[in-house]
Amino acid sequence: MSATCANLGPGFDSFGLAVAIHDVVQVRATTGATHVHVSGAGAGEVPDGEEHLVVRAMRVALDQVGAPQAGLELRCANAIPHGRGLGSSAAAVVAGLLAVRELISEPEALDDGLILQLATELEGHPDNAAPALHGGATIAWTDQGQARAAQVPVHDLEVTMLIPQRRLSTSRARTALPRTIAHADAAANSARAGLLTLALGSRPDLLFAATQDWLHQRYRADVMPESLELLDRLRRAGLPAVISGAGPTLLLFGTLPAEQLATIPAGWRVRHPDVDRHGPRVTAP
Repeated sequence: MSATCANLGPGFDSFGLAVAIHDVVQVRATTGATHVHVSGAGAGEVPDGEEHLVVRAMRVALDQVGAPQAGLELRCANAIPHGRGLGSSAAAVVAGLLAVRELISEPEALDDGLILQLATELEGHPDNAAPALHGGATIAWTDQGQARAAQVPVHDLEVTMLIPQRRLSTSRARTALPRTIAHADAAANSARAGLLTLALGSRPDLLFAATQDWLHQRYRADVMPESLELLDRLRRAGLPAVISGAGPTLLLFGTLPAEQLATIPAGWRVRHPDVDRHGPRVTAP
């Protein structure tokens, strides 16, 4: 399962991009109690039984298709950092749902549309779940409670991730958002979100303009001041940088120039993953 970067600037709660930082989940049905073995990110911190997010997603999917519940043994090798705005929870949820599809006798009962819907119900919104499921760049929305997603063509993009040591919960980041915004800000943001679809697909020269946001990033300065300070510095240099999801990680379209790399504060990790265009890889043992 790949990490995902939601929002991409103006695409709040809708746009997402899968990047090649992967969690690997192995699942086996057993007759005993459920146990989860975790290595890498979250080891020693996340639940090791029924409360583990992959297991919770599997229970929901098994109930959905009327399949019998069983004991589960999971091995999770996690590379996606937790609490950094990289979609670790969406990756876990989609992994659990896909695992059930592989275990049941009628996998067509859990098609991609239903998996997206179940993931959205567990996650609260589909912006991370959609690229985790489909790969590449996606736009997700809900229509009368039904989650939908469409893939956006992606140019041959390079991306840079700036990942801080500190964590930030999505719920805390959301508390910083205002209940209303100015109509002019909404109009400006709408224009840039439309431009973003063009910039991702065929006009990377427009990415700086297309990633300007008025809806959420500046309102979160109090809960992630270091991220917003770095974001402002990169954008003043003309670089198309955004907050990844709820933060505090930054996503930069392109590579970081040497003069900017030299100014990255201590405690930030710089990574250059590929865009994951293929979506999850599911293999039988």
